[in-house]
Amino acid sequence: MSPYVLAEDAAHTWLFKPAGMPVFPRHDDSEAPSLAGFLADLRPDGPAFPAGFEHGLAHRLDIPTSGVVLACRTLDALSRARDAFRSGALKKHYRLVSSGEVPWDHHVVTTRLAHHRRDKRRMVVERGRTTPHRGRWYPAHTELTRHRGATWKALITTGVMHQIRAHAGSVGLALDGDRLYGGRDTGTPFALHHCRIEGIPGCPFAPPDPRFS
Repeated sequence: MSPYVLAEDAAHTWLFKPAGMPVFPRHDDSEAPSLAGFLADLRPDGPAFPAGFEHGLAHRLDIPTSGVVLACRTLDALSRARDAFRSGALKKHYRLVSSGEVPWDHHVVTTRLAHHRRDKRRMVVERGRTTPHRGRWYPAHTELTRHRGATWKALITTGVMHQIRAHAGSVGLALDGDRLYGGRDTGTPFALHHCRIEGIPGCPFAPPDPRFS
């Protein structure tokens, strides 16, 4: 599946990122397709944006994650979007697939997250004052609500690396296929979809694919 434009206005372009595509080029394969490359072809004469936000891309999704990505069309729009992300003013709506069995249909997880002491790929959930970790603890807020069967809704107001995956795994809802956080081995990547950003006018809803029916 290829990326495409969901909607746009004078300040923003809302893109659909398919599962399996990185937002920015991989370090080990810079020529492979990426959302940044798609945007560069779409707007070759766009303004120069700061490092880490090339082509106005305001945030990232993990490679297996599909859904909405915001690209800003001006430096002012990017500054406003980044301020909104940092302040927690935005609500980011996701869906995920987990076969975990839990006795509830709604749960709020607010445990802090930090980088794993030795594994750079992982985040750890704060279990107590002596939980091994590296660097600082990051506040994180995730609401999990049953949608249908093994499909769940996740709403976050913070944006810590692997937040949904780590939080969901910590309460018994590890994403199917996400072996890094305790998910069952499905032979396929985990299914996580970013539906919408609430708080920036004009953001469309990206309908999930059949994995989330």
